[in-house]
Amino acid sequence: MNLATRPMPVSLLGRAFSNLVRSPLFFVFTAFFGSLSLTASFFEKDGYWQHRIARQWARTSILISGARLTVSGRENLLPLAVYASNHTSFMDTPLVFSSLPFQFRILAKQSLWRWPFIGWHLRRSGQIPVDEESGTAGLNQAIRALKTGMPLFIFPEGGRTDDGTVQEFMKGPAYIAIRARVPLVPMALIGAYELLPIHSHHFRPGPVWLVIGKPIDSSMYGIRQVGELTQALREAIIQLSGQCLTRPEIVACSDDRLTSYEPRPEIAQED
Repeated sequence: MNLATRPMPVSLLGRAFSNLVRSPLFFVFTAFFGSLSLTASFFEKDGYWQHRIARQWARTSILISGARLTVSGRENLLPLAVYASNHTSFMDTPLVFSSLPFQFRILAKQSLWRWPFIGWHLRRSGQIPVDEESGTAGLNQAIRALKTGMPLFIFPEGGRTDDGTVQEFMKGPAYIAIRARVPLVPMALIGAYELLPIHSHHFRPGPVWLVIGKPIDSSMYGIRQVGELTQALREAIIQLSGQCLTRPEIVACSDDRLTSYEPRPEIAQED
């Protein structure tokens, strides 16, 4: 399925407002919350307050971007799982942080750890770096985190898509889920590519959806079936991504599929 969409052109006024207001505010608040996170890291060991700060940064970033976020599939959240989503935009991370109502760890490229403020938060809050070449150390650290009861989030594509389509997946998420014996939960971000495409510096405010799919039982797979589980995960995310797409751009979604974000009692809430 071809999921590519063509971002709408940005007007001169829209570019000016993005350059003069949205982008500066985004960087100012990223620095502010990054500094708060760094300070909090010296007074705690479990990352609780750092995660709350990250969630507030995420919500503020979404507000600044002008995105209108709707989350569906809340009933599919599990206390312990590997969560995986397509990767379409730099705004994907704020969208995920603002939506998952519990603390988790991100598995991300080691190069992000060199970024000011964001890298500081990643390092001090216990997120998990993966060497782009080997990745072995990061995968083993992720398995240990899951075995201590900490959920994990990862972008299986490894980087942002150039055209909005779902790219090939790395086998890491499936390998981690099988080794840790936890479910894989597919998630799809829709509209985030249009909000801030790769290589673009202009926000395009509009509707964005995060759709959480049904968990995939990794206990049905052995370590030699990592490829099969990876393919099952990719197909699930493609299906979730396509359920609200209309050519040539996102127009609307069914109210039955995109519902209000309601908490589940058995999932620990942070606020």
